[in-house]
Amino acid sequence: MTKTEFNFQLNQMSNILHSFAYNLTKNVEDAKDLYQETAFRAITNQEKFRPGTNFKAWLFTIMKNIFINNYRKKVKANTIMDSTDNNYYINSGKQTVRNDGDANILIKELTVMIEDLEDGIRIPFVMHYEGYKYQEIAEHLSLPLGTVKSRIFFARKELKHIIHKRYSGNIREKFS
Repeated sequence: MTKTEFNFQLNQMSNILHSFAYNLTKNVEDAKDLYQETAFRAITNQEKFRPGTNFKAWLFTIMKNIFINNYRKKVKANTIMDSTDNNYYINSGKQTVRNDGDANILIKELTVMIEDLEDGIRIPFVMHYEGYKYQEIAEHLSLPLGTVKSRIFFARKELKHIIHKRYSGNIREKFS
């Protein structure tokens, strides 16, 4: 393929390449840059194109690879490496003590809320929480599968309602 034929085919593909570049970048300026880089690499590597193969696919592959490489560079550039010694900082992170007091209180409150549910919805909900599959719960309780799913749904809905009712006033007070 001569240089003029190559350039002619590249010019014919410019609109399609611009569209593909925009699809990848979702930004007009970045798409222009990506197209320009693709055209440059295609022209400089013209001798690597084998006549009789798919020119469009070759260009798309070049563009896609450039996009991926640029994306990886951006991700790597945004990674912050902290190589400072933690010897001089009070809360260096070498030893942390975790306080699960709030979590323990919330778990106890949730347990009480679950125990207050009707047996009809509480038992399937607890079994599902413990890891039983819907079908296993249905067989164990001799209920249809749809009924088990409905009861678990209603248990979740009831718990959301109880939690919202209990804490909605407290949340408004904290943010007011």
